[in-house]
Amino acid sequence: MGIVTADISITLDGFGAATDQSREHPFGSLDENQLHRWMFEHGDDNAAEVAAIVDAGAFVMGRNMFTPGRGEWDLDWRGWWGEDPPYHAPVFVLTHHERPSLEMEGGTTFHFVTGGLDAALVRARAAAGERNVAVAGGAATINACLAAGHLDELRLHVVPYVAGLASGSRMFDGVGPLGLEPVATRATPYVTHLTYRRSRT
Repeated sequence: MGIVTADISITLDGFGAATDQSREHPFGSLDENQLHRWMFEHGDDNAAEVAAIVDAGAFVMGRNMFTPGRGEWDLDWRGWWGEDPPYHAPVFVLTHHERPSLEMEGGTTFHFVTGGLDAALVRARAAAGERNVAVAGGAATINACLAAGHLDELRLHVVPYVAGLASGSRMFDGVGPLGLEPVATRATPYVTHLTYRRSRT
């Protein structure tokens, strides 16, 4: 059986997004170019890390990773990625509002789970089979996985930029005491890749 992993790009002060998300600005007022330059402008220098983000048999994500909407669904909204999202596997989206599954091109199907994180992980593990399950974000969903002991491997992509936000989606908020074992580090001028595994002690 595979493990549960998570990847997230964060600023030096720990933010993965601001709170003022909109359709035009999926990360709110956090500068998306600063956050993801390493992936899009310098993808060749970070090819292994970029590939690992979507190397899973199934995915779990928080609702705000899929949409800026709150409350009942706007059924015309089909995600940020166009008709061929990068996941190419089942994606289980955490939500409080039911919505029919949404089949996209390339093998991606979004399933909307109202039963909470544990229910989404059960379904994702079943769908992934022997492959890994990846928690696609955002920070609040990854934090919930860490706090519940569900995450086996955490891959932080730390950009050399301080967001200075008054509030936002920030790694490790509400997680509590947590032991992690560092297993890999690699730095480029635009990002430092840090890989941790859950401490067994």
